[in-house]
Amino acid sequence: MKRLLLALGLLVTSFSSLGADMSNGADNFYTSPQVTVEKVSFNNQYGLRVAGNLFVPKHLAPGTRSAALVVGHPMGAVKEQSANLYATKMAEQGFVTLSLDLSFWGESAGQPRNAVLPDLYVEDFSAAVDFLGTRPMVDRERIGVIGICGSGSFAIAAAKIDPRFKAIATVSMYDMGAANRNGLKHGMTLEQRRKVLLQAANQRYVEFQGGETAYTGGTPLTLTGDAVGDEFYDFYRTPRGQVTPDGASAQTTTRPTLTSNVKFMNFYPFNDIETLSPRPLLLIAGADAHSLEFSEDAYQRAAEPKELLIVPGAGHVDLYDRVNLIPFAKLGAFFKRQLQ
Repeated sequence: MKRLLLALGLLVTSFSSLGADMSNGADNFYTSPQVTVEKVSFNNQYGLRVAGNLFVPKHLAPGTRSAALVVGHPMGAVKEQSANLYATKMAEQGFVTLSLDLSFWGESAGQPRNAVLPDLYVEDFSAAVDFLGTRPMVDRERIGVIGICGSGSFAIAAAKIDPRFKAIATVSMYDMGAANRNGLKHGMTLEQRRKVLLQAANQRYVEFQGGETAYTGGTPLTLTGDAVGDEFYDFYRTPRGQVTPDGASAQTTTRPTLTSNVKFMNFYPFNDIETLSPRPLLLIAGADAHSLEFSEDAYQRAAEPKELLIVPGAGHVDLYDRVNLIPFAKLGAFFKRQLQ
């Protein structure tokens, strides 16, 4: 398929340190009178409880078996950040949708909190299919997935080994493996990588002996002047998108544990991505997104059918919640066609 440029003709206003930038319809906490929402939970294959929200179109006729979508949140986020918005908007278009909290995050089980374990995140996506595929209103042969930010890489990794995902879409995708091994635009040197690994390894001694947990990355607690960090700050640290799960600290939300985060360096979600074919892959990214390189990499490696949709005037976080920029109609058309 050809590489597309979505001609929206919209510009994103730069945010102000005075408050959240709510331009271009930023609406992370959107709810819809056309959709019912139910809190659900289910166990993954390793016995950990996964929490989710099930969205069902109110107009779904009794006895109907609908197409369904799993929706994964950005890395370090929770389902109430971006995933619920996407799940709601797709339910308005007729899909049964399920947003989920990945293990160790939000309302899902797993200790320690904020731990990184890519294989378990991938398992959570398959467990979500277990749940959806056993609901009476869902046609188990018509299940797709949307992965936002880091969940884009988890969704691809899940679909490579779970053929029940019949169509795959990613938005503002991060390859969490490459981002941690190489940095953005391959800005991390081998020496810097070794320093991170040594720091994490030494921190294990501290925590093994009962010391305090150390956290890394995630969202800064103040505006710093770093464009990428401030972009995340404007979503995660302001009323635009801020959520602090019960029992969590605002200081550590979105921030993985230092000792576990290095596990991403062994995560290669795009290896064998061509084996997704003939199932279709839709990659959506902002033209101005610092993460665009990951969608471009996945597109180059993937086999047909594939499509890379570039949204002009959009950065990485813009596609979390700016409903005037997010191509919901395109996502709906893609899944209606592929899950018919």
